[in-house]
Amino acid sequence: MLVAHRDHLQRVKEVVGELKARGHEAYKLHRTVARPWGAYTTLEEGPGFKIKRIEVRPSGSLSLQLHHRRSEHWVVVHGRARVTRGDEVFELDANQSTYIPVETRHRLENPGVEPLVLIEVQCGDYLGEDDIVRFDDKYGRITT
Repeated sequence: MLVAHRDHLQRVKEVVGELKARGHEAYKLHRTVARPWGAYTTLEEGPGFKIKRIEVRPSGSLSLQLHHRRSEHWVVVHGRARVTRGDEVFELDANQSTYIPVETRHRLENPGVEPLVLIEVQCGDYLGEDDIVRFDDKYGRITT
């Protein structure tokens, strides 16, 4: 978020240019990203880790997916999560957690009537959003 006096709004290009020149990803990535199932906010990231706050709408569902280069740790903060991990399907309530190993098919769903909020900690040598292999997605995001 950028807060500026309206007389200086035309200088936004300069700010973006400076961020880009410094190699800061903020010029192209927003901390909060909307998705068809809800949204995620990147809270912190560093070498080998990224921490996100994920909110899934009621009846929302992330794609059945896997990652080649990262594992994920999920801690439910609010609501109920339905987790698919490999061949297992189970539910988690607030203050419960699970671990998704590298190369494991997984899905996160909200079977409840209130938002599901969780904290996700990603660990790995590459944490980009393009390390997602989708197998099933109710929002039509699978490319062939």
